[in-house]
Amino acid sequence: MEPRDYTVIKIEGEYATLRDDASGDELFIAMALLPLSTDVGTRLHYEMLEYTVIK
Repeated sequence: MEPRDYTVIKIEGEYATLRDDASGDELFIAMALLPLSTDVGTRLHYEMLEYTVIK
């Protein structure tokens, strides 16, 4: 999978909904796979099976 940027749009319990910044597609993912500082509105970069926070 190629690198992508996402924005967290919703957090429900142990899961988050991410929106792909380029295509607008949504992704439902476990919070355990995201950085600890993740909150609604956080921008994330996905590359090499890892999510990092975009400053």
